[in-house]
Amino acid sequence: MRRLLILGAGTAGTIAANKLRRLLGADDWQITIVDQRGTHYYQPAFLFIPFGRYRPHKARRKAAPLIPDGVTRIQAQIDRVDADARTVALEDGTVLPYDYLIVATGTSPHPEETPGMEDDWHGAVHSFYTFDDAVALRKALAGFTGGRLVVHISEMPIKCPVAPLEFTLLADDYFKRRGIRDKVDITFVTPLSGAFTKPVAAAAFGDMLETRGIAVEPDFMIESVDAEARKVVSFDEREVPYDLLVTVPVNKGAAFVGRSGLGDELDFVPVDHHTLRHAEHPEIFAVGDAAAVPTSKAGAVAHFELDVFPENFVRIINGEEPVESFDGHATCFIESGAGKAMLIDFNYDTEPLPGMFPVPAVGPLPLLKESRFNHWGKLAFEPVYWSMLLPGRPLPLPAQMSMRGKRVPA
Repeated sequence: MRRLLILGAGTAGTIAANKLRRLLGADDWQITIVDQRGTHYYQPAFLFIPFGRYRPHKARRKAAPLIPDGVTRIQAQIDRVDADARTVALEDGTVLPYDYLIVATGTSPHPEETPGMEDDWHGAVHSFYTFDDAVALRKALAGFTGGRLVVHISEMPIKCPVAPLEFTLLADDYFKRRGIRDKVDITFVTPLSGAFTKPVAAAAFGDMLETRGIAVEPDFMIESVDAEARKVVSFDEREVPYDLLVTVPVNKGAAFVGRSGLGDELDFVPVDHHTLRHAEHPEIFAVGDAAAVPTSKAGAVAHFELDVFPENFVRIINGEEPVESFDGHATCFIESGAGKAMLIDFNYDTEPLPGMFPVPAVGPLPLLKESRFNHWGKLAFEPVYWSMLLPGRPLPLPAQMSMRGKRVPA
């Protein structure tokens, strides 16, 4: 009997377990998943929790019922992978052998990577990239009556790269609804050249922050946080003062990836961008946020990857060449406040373009345009996530990005 080991029971790992259990015969394959948390979080909710628009308890469920029958679930911390011996050592001393390994352990924020960032954590310095951080920020925002709000990105890549921009726009709307927007200065601080870096998107939304009175500090490579003076400092000695800092810390993959010699400098797993297969260890794959591929680290990417990957995996283990190719497809809603959102659809080679999605001319979701339909689409995705995406049921969206319904501006 051959052994498939999946590391991580988040979005990508759970979908992989459900889809591959159906494709691999139970008499021929033993599938095991290592769950390091025991709790599954609906992470898009972390954006809404700070503004009091989502009840925190709804964002988490027990992970065990989400894993299919016929897959052995082990809840434990992972120590390291021995790729030569094809074993995974857990921190409790258990050693798990495998014939094939899928790394799906995601990414997580690391505020300790930036000097001073942790000195006033959950004081005047906050984030919303974990459940606990989102809940703490909810309390901080409720008590914030005015001053300088700075929304900051440490460096790329990060989970859901549009989320800091969404937070900034939702904060503008939040303070307007509270009647104190005139008492709050909002600054968006980014290591990129601007809030929108793709030309077509920049042309469509270039003045969005300016018209809302939101300042942008681009090309800001953070050196430290001065928690006592309440300012962020860049390597070129620029300083941005704050009364409330909402930061996105450095994002890194799982530490065991680095300890195992399988990762890049941020502990993400380098894989072929189209097959998700490790170049040096062909029996190892990485999916979801754990994979070092040049597209967004987001749930939509995990969804589209795992529309392609399972059938490719079956072909590979049968000694055949992969047929399907993951093209970097990503679809992201961008909340913009006042009950509206934008939508972008892109891949490795094609930047976000205007048009209609998912049906050409019909939509009903407009691309690169604010719309209530887009906002409703984002809210409606939650039941789809729990009932269809995680169980690996088919969704009526093509894995490959389509140019149908899109317009290429002159």
